[in-house]
Amino acid sequence: MSTIDEIKQRLDIVQVVSEYVALKKTGRNYKALCPFHSEKEPSFYVFPDRHSWHCFGACGTGGDIFAFVMRKEGLDFGQALRFLADKAGIALPSRPQLQDKAKDEQKDRLFQLNEAAAAYYHHMLLNASAGETARSYLAKRGLSTQTIIDFQLGFSLDAWDNALQYLTGKGYKKEELLAAGLLVERGEGGVYDRFRNRLMFPIRDIQGRVVGLGARILDESLPKYINSPQTPTFDKGSILYGIDKAKAVIKQNDQVIIVEGYMDVLTSHQYGWKNTVASMGTSLTERQLSILKRLTKNIVLALDADTAGKQATLRSEQVFEQAMDKKEIPVFAQLAGQSNFKQIPIIDANIRVAVFSAGKDPDEIIRSNATEWDRLIKDAKSFIDFAIDTETSRVELDNPKNKSLVVENLLPFFSRIIDPIQLTHYRRKLARLLKIDDKDIAYALDKYRTQQRKRETLKGKESPDATAKIASFLAGKFALEEYCMALLLKYPELRSRATELVPEYFERTENRELLLKLKENGGCDTIKENLDSSLHNYLESLLAKKFPPSIDESDNLKQQTMDDCILRLQEKWLRNLETTKAELLTMEAESGGPTAELTKLQEQGIEESKHLRNIFIKRGHNPTASAKEE
Repeated sequence: MSTIDEIKQRLDIVQVVSEYVALKKTGRNYKALCPFHSEKEPSFYVFPDRHSWHCFGACGTGGDIFAFVMRKEGLDFGQALRFLADKAGIALPSRPQLQDKAKDEQKDRLFQLNEAAAAYYHHMLLNASAGETARSYLAKRGLSTQTIIDFQLGFSLDAWDNALQYLTGKGYKKEELLAAGLLVERGEGGVYDRFRNRLMFPIRDIQGRVVGLGARILDESLPKYINSPQTPTFDKGSILYGIDKAKAVIKQNDQVIIVEGYMDVLTSHQYGWKNTVASMGTSLTERQLSILKRLTKNIVLALDADTAGKQATLRSEQVFEQAMDKKEIPVFAQLAGQSNFKQIPIIDANIRVAVFSAGKDPDEIIRSNATEWDRLIKDAKSFIDFAIDTETSRVELDNPKNKSLVVENLLPFFSRIIDPIQLTHYRRKLARLLKIDDKDIAYALDKYRTQQRKRETLKGKESPDATAKIASFLAGKFALEEYCMALLLKYPELRSRATELVPEYFERTENRELLLKLKENGGCDTIKENLDSSLHNYLESLLAKKFPPSIDESDNLKQQTMDDCILRLQEKWLRNLETTKAELLTMEAESGGPTAELTKLQEQGIEESKHLRNIFIKRGHNPTASAKEE
């Protein structure tokens, strides 16, 4: 039995969940108001027999005890594993068994060193006479003493070896200071302090550990900002400044505001917008979004308003497309161009953009007019509105070529609008701005989507015999989930297909975590580096799986097999939902449950039946006959 299975066996999911929400028994199961979204009627159910939970309301998500704790506490898998193992009284395999002892000890030592450096710089800011310039600067920027203390801001003296002398005096080795990025090597073999005469910003991860440092020069003689270099604890693309302070409020408000700079975060928190984090001047990354999506689906971007900033915001849409979880909705004939409906995956997130004047940043706006900032956040535009306004404002619209260019640039955004009413609204908005017929946009969009579909279907078709052999192998060789993950891991050309899958399709905790890491990191080497060491053996077992030669030799068959895997996983997931809802409907009806609740479950059941029918059609089955067979 794996450690994960042992934890599930020892811990009562009802007891763990009830530590966070008030559960009410309904037959064999339990229900409550969902802890992940606001609602008046309970749609959150816990199923002790299956060791699982599911929200049948706005979230539409579910999972096991690990998924619940990860989402509720904002933990990654490794953190949740240790949290639950401790609760279950299970000693995790020792680090030597996991072959990570030296690496973990080094990281722990660097975390301690970073903490000591942050405390040293903080002391210099508050007490050193040389820190007066920095103190005056912060006062001029309107930061309170409490904010300075809360975020442990600091000051590095204008000297070559003060930090070196202090930290080596505390028992840290010069090699450790180099590894932490606190020192820079001279050409002739010496070293000196990396941070000198700068305002210091300790950068913490979601657990509150100091992973690195940011620093701002107090005159204009050098680059304004520098950060710690890449280290075993610091990866700029994986960190959000302020996340340790903001995570609880993000969950409470069910919203995050993303800004660019340290001062933007500090001022936001001081004035009450404590759900604010910063991307630290970088373009948003999938790894940063993987942290946020465990806390909220509602994201407001408040990045630079200059031309470069707006283009960076537009590019971030592609990152959201890759990083955020998907939900599937049915698209009918008039939109899909087919005689039946099609399930289309869309981003399961509400992304908006706060628009403010170029030349100003959030810090300045908040300090000068907090009411205006409140309005900007509340009136933040939808991403498509922002895209339309940005593209139409940067060119001369009287020029026909520019009109064509604007439409061409916006087609990828329009193609992801599924709701026909919204699509018509935005098509007409763009047509008015460009002074063209909205039918021209509709034609261009239809052509774009046709080209996209052609690219997707250029896989070709294998012989029925080959496909039948693969189907047989898929059903009998090993579990569907493991087969699907092994395909994604073994064949790089299939990895983009991971975006078509959601964690809820997988029952096994290990596969859910691997899917998330695959979406975040891509290649197997990168996945292993970022995967909790407790899952390394499982990863190796998947990579060792053997496939029929016909799959290895045919790109088309790889894609077709992946298609079948995805459809089978969807079917399995939908059937489980149908069965669960049928049981709940019976129990709620017998216990006189709320009519609205019953109606909602019935409506969802109808939609799932439609989804199942569509899957049968895709797989070439007669849905009526298949239903009779089962």
